[in-house]
Amino acid sequence: MNFVFLSPHFPPNYKNFCRSLKAAGFNALGIGEADFAGLEPELARALAWYYKVDDMHNYGELREACRFFTEKFGPIDRIDSLNEYWLETEAALRTELGIFGVKNDTIADIRRKSRMKKIFAAAGIPHARGVLVKTPEEAAAFAKEVGFPIIVKPDDGMGASFTYKIHDEAGLRDFFSNKPDRDFIAEEFIAGDIVTFDGLADREGEILFCTSHSYDRGVMEAVLADSHIYYYSVRQIPADIEKAGRLLAECFKVRERFFHFEFFRTADGTLYALEVNMRPPGGFTLDMFNYSSDVDLYAVWARMMAGEKIRLDYERKYYCCYAGRKYRLGYRYSHGELLGMIGPMVMQYQELPPVLARAMGDCGYIVRSEKLDALLDAVHLIQELG
Repeated sequence: MNFVFLSPHFPPNYKNFCRSLKAAGFNALGIGEADFAGLEPELARALAWYYKVDDMHNYGELREACRFFTEKFGPIDRIDSLNEYWLETEAALRTELGIFGVKNDTIADIRRKSRMKKIFAAAGIPHARGVLVKTPEEAAAFAKEVGFPIIVKPDDGMGASFTYKIHDEAGLRDFFSNKPDRDFIAEEFIAGDIVTFDGLADREGEILFCTSHSYDRGVMEAVLADSHIYYYSVRQIPADIEKAGRLLAECFKVRERFFHFEFFRTADGTLYALEVNMRPPGGFTLDMFNYSSDVDLYAVWARMMAGEKIRLDYERKYYCCYAGRKYRLGYRYSHGELLGMIGPMVMQYQELPPVLARAMGDCGYIVRSEKLDALLDAVHLIQELG
């Protein structure tokens, strides 16, 4: 069995996918711009072959890499990156090569926020209203309907890149005078907490694992304020989140994929769908999956991809939290002092690549506890300023 993994070195924890693919019997075949000599040793050992390209955005180079793999190893069984940035590239390659998975005919439903909102509406799920806007007049008309502030973001955007909170018509005019050349959607601003429904579905759409996370602030707020962030997984998924999440998994036909669905929870308890993502949650959240339930979702995913019928018996034993730090902020406690105070709770500590630092922090801790109060006390220690 042959699995082509695009850009397997990023994010750094994705080496665990390739390690698990090898253990499940796949030839893990990597394509990337990085030099092979620069790959982490564990990743290099997991790959049956690595094909270096000059530019991952050059589709012709990727096609040639797949042709090489087919001639050397035989037919390609799966192509993926598990990274939102390459979703459209994966879909194009799967379409051309006839490989199972999301293809060109359905990729827009999971990439474009305007298409997502139509599916939310058809499913009867409350959601942030939005409309594609090409002119200041269109955006102003929408703002008159829903009220300022409004959020303006790329229709096919990722994370908080090119996302703006606009408070008045002067802000709209300023945005359009400097707008990048791409499609933007305007959304009503909903004041609430971000909560999620995350997990892994098998080829038949059965959810093998699911959990939910609560955020202290949105990624957009963290990026705009250049502040630190924390979020944690719960031990008991609220019933309305699980109901809405499972409905969305059906509506978006999630098959053989991780998923990450985002919602707003308003002060009155209403749940509003924000967006869907057909990949694992960002950062090191997949490691939080594992620490919260003492499972190995990297291995479960690889065994599923190999065709094994999985029945995962798990329990959410712990609340598990990611807490980031930014070096520009002066923290009260050093890393060594923290380990002295909360060491048994710290499951993982890592320095983050610069591309992730703006949203996730320059470094981050994963901590867990059976008790939410103890977990939040640890987060306070991690992020307390001097």
